[in-house]
Amino acid sequence: MKAIWSGALAAGFFASLIGIGTPTAASAGQPITIRIGYPGVGLDDRPVGYGDYPSIANIGKFVEAEFKNDPDVKVTWTFFRGAGPALNESLAAGQLDFAAGLGDLPSIVGRSHGLQTEYLASGGVHSPLYLAVPPNSTIHSINDLRGRRVAEFRGTNLQMATDRVLQVHGMTEKDVRFVGLDTNSATAALVSGAIDASFGGSEYLDLARRGVVKIIYSTKGDDPTLGAEAGLLVTKSFEQAHPDLTEKVVQAFVLAAKFGSDEANRNKVFEIWAKSGLPVQSFVDDFRNEQLAHRNSPVIDPYLVARYKDQVAHAKAYHLITQIVDVDTWFQPKYLQEALIALKLQHYWPTYDASGKKLTDGSVEQAKLAAD
Repeated sequence: MKAIWSGALAAGFFASLIGIGTPTAASAGQPITIRIGYPGVGLDDRPVGYGDYPSIANIGKFVEAEFKNDPDVKVTWTFFRGAGPALNESLAAGQLDFAAGLGDLPSIVGRSHGLQTEYLASGGVHSPLYLAVPPNSTIHSINDLRGRRVAEFRGTNLQMATDRVLQVHGMTEKDVRFVGLDTNSATAALVSGAIDASFGGSEYLDLARRGVVKIIYSTKGDDPTLGAEAGLLVTKSFEQAHPDLTEKVVQAFVLAAKFGSDEANRNKVFEIWAKSGLPVQSFVDDFRNEQLAHRNSPVIDPYLVARYKDQVAHAKAYHLITQIVDVDTWFQPKYLQEALIALKLQHYWPTYDASGKKLTDGSVEQAKLAAD
């Protein structure tokens, strides 16, 4: 983590302090490029994401469509194999304006180290974790991980989500021999037997179906506060210079979230995500007995706020940050609220309290029940 932040972040933060940052937009009347970063890639480093609504926004060109009548606005996307930490470096260097689907831990670390971002909306919530092991493994439960070599994508939202799983099951990081590997490397190491287990997402479901690995645990059905969260963030400099553009970008992402939450689009959503290289069946399995809106929600509700506050506390306890992040001042939901009102979606998504108990159903769920 120190190596990640010693260079680009320090330079970017210093530049912002003395006012020599590199904002995207030129003066009024000149072309503007809106630069969006996404913390991940598909199989074989494909420049596409999966499993969340920001990837739908990218593949479906929702943001580009918002500016179709404005030829002076260009939208670019950058995908980072190094996930959140790599995206943070690009933010620090002044190379991005928005971070779409940035995990909770890297965004918290960035904010703690001085990155001037504003949290605009949820970029994905309630994302489950799966624990994969070799087919012949003697690991059958979380408790069997004691002393084992387990892959962990350090610095990403997988790290804190994994730590939470261990905590709920009476363990800590000290009980496990973690090996820092990105998703693709962890998969290869698991298949080769170089590690004993790996926490990850839907990328393991196809391997399990083919008998290459075995899934012995999932956060689905466990404590409702388990799982991974992400956000849609904007740099403060861009938002202050271009509140009108920020408003349109948020509205575009909300429209993508609506598309990704509508059960009528279920097969289309899975086909979109399959452009990552993962088969449609993986997403069918991943969302079995779960509505799309449960995860593809942009809403900032008490659950999301509580999860981020808890992650801040854990990041401080694990010495991943030195400065506490004030979630209440970091979260800026005004653009989200404006978009929900403009699109008449104020009550579209379900909401949850801090413990994960449902507060409201949301009209998308009510529509599904009526259709059934």
